[in-house]
Amino acid sequence: MKILYIAEIVGKAGVYACKKALPGLKKKLNPDFVFICADGATGGNGLGRNHAAYLHKLSGAIITTGECCFYKKDLTENLDKIPYVLRPENLNDEAPGIGFKVFRNGNQKLGAAVLLGQSCFSRIHANSPFTILPGLLKKIRQETPYVFIDFHAQTTAEKQTLFAIADGSCSAVIGSHCRIQTADERVLPGGCAVITDAGRTGSVNSVGGCDSSSRIREYLSGIPDWTRESWEEPELQGVFIELGKDGKALSIERICCPIEEKPAMEESADTDGEGALADE
Repeated sequence: MKILYIAEIVGKAGVYACKKALPGLKKKLNPDFVFICADGATGGNGLGRNHAAYLHKLSGAIITTGECCFYKKDLTENLDKIPYVLRPENLNDEAPGIGFKVFRNGNQKLGAAVLLGQSCFSRIHANSPFTILPGLLKKIRQETPYVFIDFHAQTTAEKQTLFAIADGSCSAVIGSHCRIQTADERVLPGGCAVITDAGRTGSVNSVGGCDSSSRIREYLSGIPDWTRESWEEPELQGVFIELGKDGKALSIERICCPIEEKPAMEESADTDGEGALADE
């Protein structure tokens, strides 16, 4: 089994980079499943319903989120109707949407889930991913040995600990949220492919995909502003994973695809995702 994971999309530049680079990547790598972390796709924080539908239509991808999963009201109100979007599994039962699902591609089945870390998130409160994991794995492995987890967390300590716990039971645990691609991709002894952070898809010459000057002003003034996106040097980042028949990882490879072509006016407007809902 081959899995292509697109690192967190940040703003319109990230959507544009995905639009430009993903078709070629799919043709080259021929993945069985495509994941897109879209937690920052709409305005740099959160995911709107239009962008969710647009990204899914673009690639047939499974869309993952994180701590910003409920930031956009139009998505929150419709999460129960959108089975290809995963919010964190370790939220309370009253939360809308689903946190894991077994997806099918022909005869192949892949169990996928999102878990949220507990450190440094003040606007959302998740249950412990470490206590949730055993029961989650039991449910998924009743149907398939292929288990993929997007671990959306701030601290490396949480990520490395979950990697150690998951090794031998998961096919891959991919770290997300920090928007900086780390160089520690590897397959653990028990066959679990991991990377501390897969990076971001969006502007490279920025602060986490956001305009650098706005981030400087925040640190000087104390007033947060995540609405100013950057278009400087857009790039698609992510990882490509190959799994064996036993569900264990064979390899994991980092992906970086710079986008040289600048968007035309109509292409920039198209990254709003308008028109996708009719085909949802």
